Amino acid sequence: MLGGNLPGSENAMAAAITELEKNGFSVGKISSIFHSAAVDCVPGTPDFIDQAVIGCWNGTPEELLSLCQKIEISSGRPAIHSSRESRILDLDIILFDQMEINTPRLTIPHPRARIREFVLAPLAEIAPEWTFPDGSTISSALAALQGTQLP
Repeated sequence: MLGGNLPGSENAMAAAITELEKNGFSVGKISSIFHSAAVDCVPGTPDFIDQAVIGCWNGTPEELLSLCQKIEISSGRPAIHSSRESRILDLDIILFDQMEINTPRLTIPHPRARIREFVLAPLAEIAPEWTFPDGSTISSALAALQGTQLP
């Protein structure tokens, strides 16, 4: 997932995708850009834009996390930052195959993915049948969050 809420975020997201590709991430699909209100942020935080990218990575999840953090920093995001504040770029790993990882540095699936429409909606656009390790799909998680039934 890519996101941001400062001027230049859309350009930073496009540049991040290019950097991911330059460093070995093979992009498969890219969602539309979704607009959403800030969630769990300090009062007055501007709205966010979010976008999902799926693809192939031959390294480890930890190596991908390191690359994502390097790209965030090169975009101007401070290395140490609050998740409750505005940012030009945010890169999150939501799923990595069917892996479940829970270390101090990385948790996969992303621990709040199922309760965040701004995560599920872009993913549902490009990978609705992708599954969480428990077998539930992205589309069913989005439908449950929105309180709707799947067709």
